Amino acid sequence: MSNSSGQRIPVNRYGLTEVYSPHDSKPNVDIVFVHGLNGDPHNTWTSETSKVFWPAQILPPVLEAEKARVLVYGYDADVTSFTDGASKDKIHNHAEQLVQVLQGNRRVRRATERPIVWVTHSLGGLVVKRALIHSSEIRGVKTEHLRSVFVSTYGILFLGTPHHGSDIALWGNRLEWICSVMLPKKIVDTQPQLVDALKTNNETLQNIDRQFIQIMSRFHIFFFHEGKPTNLKGTLKFIVDETSASPTVQDVERGVIQADHSHMCKFENDNAPGFDLVAEALMRYAGDAPATIPQRWDAERKERSTMMQADAAELYSISVKATPQSDSSSTFGGSSLGRQQKTLPPAESDTGFDEPYTVEDVTDVVSEKRMA
Repeated sequence: MSNSSGQRIPVNRYGLTEVYSPHDSKPNVDIVFVHGLNGDPHNTWTSETSKVFWPAQILPPVLEAEKARVLVYGYDADVTSFTDGASKDKIHNHAEQLVQVLQGNRRVRRATERPIVWVTHSLGGLVVKRALIHSSEIRGVKTEHLRSVFVSTYGILFLGTPHHGSDIALWGNRLEWICSVMLPKKIVDTQPQLVDALKTNNETLQNIDRQFIQIMSRFHIFFFHEGKPTNLKGTLKFIVDETSASPTVQDVERGVIQADHSHMCKFENDNAPGFDLVAEALMRYAGDAPATIPQRWDAERKERSTMMQADAAELYSISVKATPQSDSSSTFGGSSLGRQQKTLPPAESDTGFDEPYTVEDVTDVVSEKRMA
């Protein structure tokens, strides 16, 4: 695999790989690719005919003016990764790991507040949805650095991701079709229990959809659906049809890529069907994001400050009400401060006090309360 300059770059099977970064300047935005079921951080985005790995070979020249850094993310995406097992939500595990890895990658490069644009394929879109839900819910002082992924996200391109899942039976069929296309035939034929596990787990996938609706208005979103059916055991089917992949949602962009489900994310050159549509969206999002995300970070810092002040006021009020009255020898101005007090000797200079005065021994418990 080589980048736009012809230099070969190895792609890690798991975790993040930076496949392109501007050579003469600091990046303005991070574009992160996330594959889906049985996918691979290299093969998912590589043309089977020309062997072109388009995130590194044909996308960077298009985004030269936007100064984008391009990364691909890999994770264990076999069918068991999208089922709960006995007690674990494995999609959440993948999402949590994605947030941690991306935050760490950006933090060591002093780029925590750099805008993020996502490109996802198929069920990889559900992993990104769950990652953003997880990041948005973080409020603890010791983990709030992980919230940076949510705050910095500007846009998401969903390629063939199933969104609408109100019909449970239809969800099960759709997931089975995705398995048939994305998994090796040997697994589908010899291990049907894995496919059944994914089908019966569709309630978890539906919950992700419902939770994401609460935060999606914050992002610029582009839905893409497949324009060609897939030959599924002699029957032509749209694996994720337009209704599911590109639902009509206010202020959300929709488009079609004239390829089947597994090939809609593989562009063999810059003239391939759908490439201009995807590239233009990335160009626009990458160009607009640097003006918007700093404002969101300003709002985030103000919100954090307001929350800390509110917590401090609440704690002070509680401490005053909870402390019994003490005698006059331990009061300041005749009223109890509601905390343990220490008597200090009079100062040598004229302080204006005839008697020894007291000060409150207050400990900083604001952060402890926020973490509770």
